Amino acid sequence: MDSEENKLKRGLKSRHVTMIAIGGAIGTGLFLGSGSAIRSAGPSIILSYLIVGIITFFMMRALGELILADTKKHSFLDAVKEYLGDRVEFVAGWTYWACWLSLAMADLTATGIYLKYWFPSMPQWVGPLVIVVLLMLVNMVNVGLFGELESWFSMIKVLAIVALILTGAVLLLLGTKVEGRPVSLLNLVSHGGFFPTGVWGFFMSFQMVVFAFVGVEIVGLTAGETADPEKDIPKAINTLPVRIGLFYVGSMLAIMSVYPWDQIKTSSSPFVQVFGAIGITGAAGILNFVVLTAAMSATNSAIFSTSRSLYSLARGGNAPKRLGELSNKAVPNNALTTSSLILFVIVILNYLMPAKIFDIVSTVSTINFVVVWIIIMWAHIKYRQKNKDNLGSFRMPGYPLTSWITIVFYFAVLVILFFIPSTRLPLILSAVFIAILWGIYGFVEKHKA
Repeated sequence: MDSEENKLKRGLKSRHVTMIAIGGAIGTGLFLGSGSAIRSAGPSIILSYLIVGIITFFMMRALGELILADTKKHSFLDAVKEYLGDRVEFVAGWTYWACWLSLAMADLTATGIYLKYWFPSMPQWVGPLVIVVLLMLVNMVNVGLFGELESWFSMIKVLAIVALILTGAVLLLLGTKVEGRPVSLLNLVSHGGFFPTGVWGFFMSFQMVVFAFVGVEIVGLTAGETADPEKDIPKAINTLPVRIGLFYVGSMLAIMSVYPWDQIKTSSSPFVQVFGAIGITGAAGILNFVVLTAAMSATNSAIFSTSRSLYSLARGGNAPKRLGELSNKAVPNNALTTSSLILFVIVILNYLMPAKIFDIVSTVSTINFVVVWIIIMWAHIKYRQKNKDNLGSFRMPGYPLTSWITIVFYFAVLVILFFIPSTRLPLILSAVFIAILWGIYGFVEKHKA
C-alpha cells in the first residue's frame, strides 16, 4: 500500500499551498453575503472577523503541529485515526467529505445563476455540467495542474479585494463624497455606535463570520502532496489567518467608510454598490466574473478535498478499497470520479428541490465544518498528551490554554446556532447525521469481522 508506486505525488509548491488555503476560505460569502452580515451586526462585524481570525489561527497551528509530527501522513485524518481511533476517523472523514460535497453543490448552483448574467437564454443546468466535467478532468491530470488553476482562481479573488481596499483608502485620504456623503471612518460609529444591533446582533454575526473561514483546513489535506511540507505548510499556516483577516477586516472597513452600515443594501453585493457609487462602469459585470471565479474555485477545492478524504478513508479501511487506489499520475481517480458523479446527481436534484432545502444543506455543511475543527483540536490535545517529550519545532502557541479556548469558542458557536430559528433545524440535522455515522461504524466493523 505504501510502496513508491502507490504514494501521492508531491507536486504542490509553497505558492500553491498558500493560494489553495486562501481560495478555500474566501468565497461567495464575502462577495455576496457580506451585505446581510453588515446589516445584522453593523460595524461590530469587524470585531467578529478579528476574533474568528485569531481562533482560526490557533486551530490551524494545532493542525500544522499534528501534520508535521509525521510528514508521512497523507492528511489530518491519519492523525485523527492515530490519536482518537478508527470510529472518530470514520465520523470525521465522512463528515468532512459531506461538508465539501454540499458546499460544492451550493457553488455549482451559483455558477449556473452567474452565467445567466451573460447568457440569459442558457438553461441553468448547462453551466454546472460543463464546470464539473472541466474541473474533474483538470484534477485527473496531476495535482500540480490543480494547484496552478487554484492559484489563479484565488489570485482573481484577492485582486478584487485589494482593489476595493485601495479604492476605499484613496477615497478616505482625499475626503471624497460618494452620493453626497463624505467617505469617513466616522461612519463606523456615527450611526448607532459600534454595536448598533446590541450584543445579540454581535453574537449572531459569528454564524456568518465562521462560514467565511470555512475551508482553511484544506491545508491539512495537502500534506501528502506538498513538495516540502516542513517548510511550506508552516509558511501557509502562519501567513494565512493574517492575510485572510486583513482581507476581511480591510474590505469591511472600506465598505463601511464609503457607506454607513445602515445604507448598505442586502439585495446586491456591497462590492458592486461601492464600485458602482464611485462611477466604475461595468461594476456588476466585473463582480459577476469575480464571483463566478470564486464559485469555480470553491468547487475546484471541493473536488480536490472530497477525493482526498475518500482516499484517506479507503486507506484507513473505512471506505471501499478501490477508492484508495492511485492512477499512474499518482491521483486518486476512483475517489475523484465517485465524488464528481455524486455532484452530477446533486446538480440535477438541486433544480427539482425548493431553494429552502438547499439553504438547509449548505448550513448543515457549515455546522459540520465546525464539528471537524473540534475533532482536529481534540486530536491535537491527545497528541500533546502522548508526546510530551518528543515534540517537533512547529508547536501550538499557548498550549493548553489556547487549545481549550478554541474548543470552547466552537461549542459556543454551536449553542448560538441553536438559538437562531433559521439555523436550529440544520443543527439538529447535523447532530442526527453524526449520530448515524457513529452507529454505521459499528455495523461496518461487525460485517468486516
